[in-house]
Amino acid sequence: MILHVMWHTTHTPSQVTQLDRDVFQSIVGSRMITSPSEVEPYNVDWLRNYRGQSKTVLKPRSTEEVSAILKHCSKQRIAVVPQGGNTGLVGGSTPVFDEVVLSLSLMNSIIALHETSGVLVCEAGCVLETLSHYAAERGFVLPLDLGAKGSCQIGGNASTNAGGIRLLRYGSLHGNTLGLEAVLPDGTVLDCLSTLKKDNTGYDLKQLFIGAEGTLGIITKVALLVHPKPQSVNVALVGCETFDQVLKLYNSARSMLSEVLSAVEFFDANSMELVQKHLRHRNPIPNSNFYVVVETSGSNTQHDEEKLSRFLDCILSEGTVSNGTVATDSSKVSSIWALREGVTEALLREGVVYKYDVTLPLNKFYCLVEEVRERCGQVARKTTGHGHIGDGNLHLNVVAQAHSQELQDLLEPFIFDWTAKVKGSISAEHGLGLQKTKYILHSKSAEAVHMMRKIKHLFDPQGIMNPYKTLPPPV
Repeated sequence: MILHVMWHTTHTPSQVTQLDRDVFQSIVGSRMITSPSEVEPYNVDWLRNYRGQSKTVLKPRSTEEVSAILKHCSKQRIAVVPQGGNTGLVGGSTPVFDEVVLSLSLMNSIIALHETSGVLVCEAGCVLETLSHYAAERGFVLPLDLGAKGSCQIGGNASTNAGGIRLLRYGSLHGNTLGLEAVLPDGTVLDCLSTLKKDNTGYDLKQLFIGAEGTLGIITKVALLVHPKPQSVNVALVGCETFDQVLKLYNSARSMLSEVLSAVEFFDANSMELVQKHLRHRNPIPNSNFYVVVETSGSNTQHDEEKLSRFLDCILSEGTVSNGTVATDSSKVSSIWALREGVTEALLREGVVYKYDVTLPLNKFYCLVEEVRERCGQVARKTTGHGHIGDGNLHLNVVAQAHSQELQDLLEPFIFDWTAKVKGSISAEHGLGLQKTKYILHSKSAEAVHMMRKIKHLFDPQGIMNPYKTLPPPV
């Protein structure tokens, strides 16, 4: 499905002319792409839900080049879409019309790792998995781990405030980003690239860019906290019959595992079925309604294994879980995580996927999946739920043979209305992008949105920076 957008805005961006391309070529040389076949991948999102009409892709190699590009675009009122790994799920990194795509993929240098303070400084185009390997080789772990880590870039992660499975242990990027460098829409380079853990001088401007989805400027460098690599990692996969048991397990894990608890992830039986069907992964504990991955990370192997063993004995004796298995060596740990991390790929192999990323109160967490499953009935092939129990983030997926307006109308705005009714958030970690802009008032007050508009206008008075995203069009 390719979504066609009708949009009204107070600013009408200019079309790119040959004179503009001549200027761009003087800045980036051969790193300007105009061939339709080569531009095509930049115009389509990962799920193939959104398609733009850009005719120009620019691939700068430095902050100075980004600045020169934006300076010209501001002068000529040319709209720009920053793009990292293009792994977003809400249309935030693809053009809507013929905006210029500015790809950060060549800005991929690791600048420094300060081992004493635990701070990694790098350019925005660094792939998350590359950074993870670099940090691990030096005894550190990143605070962020995502299924798309092999493609997503750290600048895009910061721009969407991506979460992932380590948020329970290390917190969000708002807390782990010490500094950043960003280029504003008029080409001004904003240097907030501090590596200090304490700096209480004035407004913390970097926070405005984290989660702003490239609508205020382009992040070009990031200073990120990295944490000591755990010496002992243990993983348990357990099965529960009811979701109430999943919640009881989570409460017990927080109480009994406390300082070594690093992840609590769940996925339902439908998710497991698809992982087995399409990826051929073995399920070591079949015939459960819900599966939970519990991970501990610490510095003392014997201590951590004993804590996890006592925890499992307790929840088994109480009847909280029906079955379980433990992995302590790296290969078995990886095989358990492959079940959970394979859900997204398995869903895509099953058919067309409608994906929703919401935050819900834990006592309502799985209710939405059940209601959507009943509501869609035979119109959907599968309805599944998985997510991060530790931060209340549910990934709701509805799979169909093909896109249909009937199914779309069953899902939206029902899911967003339901989420607002229980005081959840319509976007937990994917952002609003293009998909959810008109629903922002489901999660934010009118006063808050009004203030966001004022901030947007302050940074981007011409409206050229990733237009049509995050904020709805003015009434």
